[in-house]
Amino acid sequence: PQASGFDSCISYIIHRLQSSIPASAYPFKTIIYIKSREEENMFGNTQVKVPVMGDESIMAPKAHGTSAVPVQGNLRWGCDQKTADRICNFNRHYAEHSGYFEKTSFVENVKDSPNVIDFFDSNTGKLLFSAPRGRTMDEFLKESRAHGWPSFRDAETNWDFVRCLPDGETVSVDGTHLGHNLPDRTGSRYCINLVCVAGNPTGKM
Repeated sequence: PQASGFDSCISYIIHRLQSSIPASAYPFKTIIYIKSREEENMFGNTQVKVPVMGDESIMAPKAHGTSAVPVQGNLRWGCDQKTADRICNFNRHYAEHSGYFEKTSFVENVKDSPNVIDFFDSNTGKLLFSAPRGRTMDEFLKESRAHGWPSFRDAETNWDFVRCLPDGETVSVDGTHLGHNLPDRTGSRYCINLVCVAGNPTGKM
């Protein structure tokens, strides 16, 4: 179901707070924690408890910020490389501006597509999300517009390469900052920076 205006407002407030307050200082951490549940992983054949949790070691310093490599130079949908590199690799709390994805060619490229769209790590090219699953493209875009960032659900998340940290930060297993899990009344909702999932497929997926 489409999120209400109240849900959208609360999502925005939480996202902005997460962008300005260190995780250790969150007064609302109980909002971020959600109960794991079993769900069929659409990217494989095994059942996993979602979200699949990770720990701080994933985001330990590496050769290029929290990642071993910089972002790709030919990001899809016209996403800005410098913005992507800063958010993906040298950031834990900040996000692209709300509605940024609508200023790229993303919506125009996908709005009439009958196919599921794959989203790849802007650093490594690994498959992280595929949407829409279990809903229409129109429903996916409406929810994303309502909250300001591409918004994925559990069934649209490739848990082989995505992890959720205890404070709600959503990252790739290779240390790419992706966004945050901002649950609503229907379950987990991963509000993801488009610049972080605009990569081209490379290597093993």
